[in-house]
Amino acid sequence: MSRSSNHNTDSRRYNDWLFHAFEDYLAADVLHKEEKLQSVCVFHCQQCFEKSLKAFLLYKNKKLFDGHNLTWLCKQAAMIDTDFMRWLTKSTMLNRYYIETRYPADIPLTISYDDADDILSCTREMLFHICELLKFDYRSYHRRKPERRSAE
Repeated sequence: MSRSSNHNTDSRRYNDWLFHAFEDYLAADVLHKEEKLQSVCVFHCQQCFEKSLKAFLLYKNKKLFDGHNLTWLCKQAAMIDTDFMRWLTKSTMLNRYYIETRYPADIPLTISYDDADDILSCTREMLFHICELLKFDYRSYHRRKPERRSAE
């Protein structure tokens, strides 16, 4: 199943994806310190996971994959590098945090501090693994400045 993106506005630069993934990780780390914000923390972990996997796949395949299914993205990455198999189970769990952490439900999703800590740790591990593979350093990366439009 091919799921390449038709979004003309999404960056085709894998470093941009990793930059945003790293920001989601940093946000999750800060939010994790506040006991009442564990669901928001794991949402940012889900976002970091997704953007990191998309960066890796963009780097390897030269095309941007669309969608939010982390398990599918992780399987695509594992076809290139079997190291990604270690995150397959966690990706399945993280899938549910894309929606359920952002909207009210009749049965609220409760995420304990320890569960969020485990998810944050796993997210850090995968992000840093991809950063190492792609030789990406958040501290030294400079985003491309938007092009200036000429006045007509």
